[in-house]
Amino acid sequence: MRIDHVVLGSRDLDATGDRYLRQHGLASVPGGAHPAWGTANRIVPLGDDYVEFLAVVDPDVAASSAFGTFLRDLTAEGDRWFTVCVADDDLDGSAARLGLDVVRGSRVRPDGTEVRWRSAGLEDPRRDPWLPFFIEWQVDPDAYPGRMAAEHGVEVTGIAWVEMAGDESRLGEWLGGVDLPIRMVGGQSLGVRAVGLSSTEGEIVL
Repeated sequence: MRIDHVVLGSRDLDATGDRYLRQHGLASVPGGAHPAWGTANRIVPLGDDYVEFLAVVDPDVAASSAFGTFLRDLTAEGDRWFTVCVADDDLDGSAARLGLDVVRGSRVRPDGTEVRWRSAGLEDPRRDPWLPFFIEWQVDPDAYPGRMAAEHGVEVTGIAWVEMAGDESRLGEWLGGVDLPIRMVGGQSLGVRAVGLSSTEGEIVL
């Protein structure tokens, strides 16, 4: 297992992209739409991982989707970190261990490339919202979202760590004892609190 990407709930994809470029030198590119949820995303490519900006773009469709509704409510007062996604080479085994369903997903990038994956836990009520969900990509390596072309203003090399509020023992059980660079902190508001990226100019804290 490894951290695949971290998801930021966004009120406005273009505004979020402009802010991250201005404040951190991080460029983002359109990722595509999720028609069943009424959402779309932008990708901050980092090579072997990435940051995803995710926003409701069709409020009517989102209102009919539990996931779309959750994202709408999460971002009602502005951008907020949503969750961590973990790449899992044994997705079926993890799903069986946790009693999760494995579902297929896909989206089409603006260049026409179809991006496909299998995941477990994202929309499953058996996952506490602050816990990571799991993914297995079904794409050629060059089509992986982290390898999309983007001109960052800083030489960034990937996700170094994620800071999260929650129960450390519960996280350990959820991940099957796998040690990931997730720093647990206290607090009433559970979930991702900050993300650290490695760069040639030192850590970038988002």
